[in-house]
Amino acid sequence: MSERHEEPRPSKGERTRARILDSATELFSRSGFNAVSLRDIAAHAGLTHAGLLHHFPGKESLLIEVLGRRDRTDAQETFPGIVSPGTPEAGPAERLERVVGLIARNGRTPGLVSLYTKLSAEATDPAHPGHHYFKERYRILREELTVLVRALQAEVRSPVAADPEVVARQLLALMDGLQTQWLLEPEAVAMEDLVRDFLSRLGLGTGGAPGPVSG
Repeated sequence: MSERHEEPRPSKGERTRARILDSATELFSRSGFNAVSLRDIAAHAGLTHAGLLHHFPGKESLLIEVLGRRDRTDAQETFPGIVSPGTPEAGPAERLERVVGLIARNGRTPGLVSLYTKLSAEATDPAHPGHHYFKERYRILREELTVLVRALQAEVRSPVAADPEVVARQLLALMDGLQTQWLLEPEAVAMEDLVRDFLSRLGLGTGGAPGPVSG
């Protein structure tokens, strides 16, 4: 009989940190970064203010951890090799479909989308606490999307000659720009359809692609 290897149970400290992050994510998404205090988060998590500070030294560091946790979840779904090197990945078409699928999920979390949009703009200031985080985030996304586009071009033999690195930058810019427009006027911006249309025009349409968007 083979031995059963159980996953180690999280420590009390790890469970507390997870509870704080869950509370911060919920409150940041609901009310935004500026409107929420550390005391609000502590109360929501069932902790004292001092208890929260034992795990996170300030609201900025807590926010970066909230964003980082979400990014790790996204990466596990779309680029698992980033999170767990050596993990087998799906084919290029399926991975691209997962990237597009994140847009639909973002449409259900406007609070977090707003946080990313506001903070990424603020973080262009090198003195901002999130500057390094967002700089590295975009660097990694550009690299991974470039590899993905190159692999997909080879697989589908795209008739459109396009530099994979340029496409990756354009795709990121399109997704971020659409999110800003969607936050301003949700009913006027069909983010997922517009991204699928962009990819289709490059011969990289995914299986779930709708017809071309007019305009």
